[in-house]
Amino acid sequence: MKLIFKTLSIALAFALCSQFSQAQTEITPRPSSNQSITQAFGLSQVTITYSRPNRNGRKIFGGLQPYGEVWRTGANEATTIQFKDEVNVDGHQVPAGKYALFTIPGKDEWTIILNKTANQWGAYSYKQADDLLRFTVKPQTLKSTVETFTIQFENVSETAMQLHLMWENTDISIPMTIDDDARILANIENAMQGEKKPYYAAMEYYYEHNKDLAKALEWANILEKSDMKATYYKLWKARIQLKMGDKAGAMATATQGLELAKASHNDEYVRLNEAVLKAASK
Repeated sequence: MKLIFKTLSIALAFALCSQFSQAQTEITPRPSSNQSITQAFGLSQVTITYSRPNRNGRKIFGGLQPYGEVWRTGANEATTIQFKDEVNVDGHQVPAGKYALFTIPGKDEWTIILNKTANQWGAYSYKQADDLLRFTVKPQTLKSTVETFTIQFENVSETAMQLHLMWENTDISIPMTIDDDARILANIENAMQGEKKPYYAAMEYYYEHNKDLAKALEWANILEKSDMKATYYKLWKARIQLKMGDKAGAMATATQGLELAKASHNDEYVRLNEAVLKAASK
């Protein structure tokens, strides 16, 4: 009976403590605010969830956060990074999934860690045996001080970007790449079998990524015939012709596009068609 009473007492105390903690969370903000950011990446996306401590006049790296110790890369729960699809991180293939993002700050070198145990508090229960990946990067010095710990994506293209960790005067850059080309080409091929054929998107992708330009021109001709007064179709056709080396064809098409743009008072497409004409005249 005593054992049962003791067990019930512990359970009740835990429940009351949990309720108090939840109530406290609801009525007071965390000192380190939460943030979740999602970046579209190719056909995929990457999501970071973390807490953002403030510097508050403290010495951070080599002070509050000692060099050589595993850091949760933020505050409160360990920072997590989730990949919708396989992504290359600093030259390493990382499967789709959710991971804890730990770091080991150093004066001249940082260790970046992706740990398979995503949901954990801080780094208190961190186990190196659960690491999926470790690699090192060189920290960069910022000219201005970052008060609130910040994670953000920069230089984002369809196939590459950098993940930046910034606090105090330190900036850590982590390169990422993704290869969606085969999947995109397959998507285009499959979509072309349907009733609504994505001529415009397919033409643009083939042009931008140096695919079969003859096929891109074929799609441009189909689009042009669908609306002979659409200046944007003329522009893309002229661009493709120019890229194929057909300067005369590009000049003829861009001239038509320029006339249509002027007639519709579309200054943007006036400039774009003039740029094609200038390039074709060289």
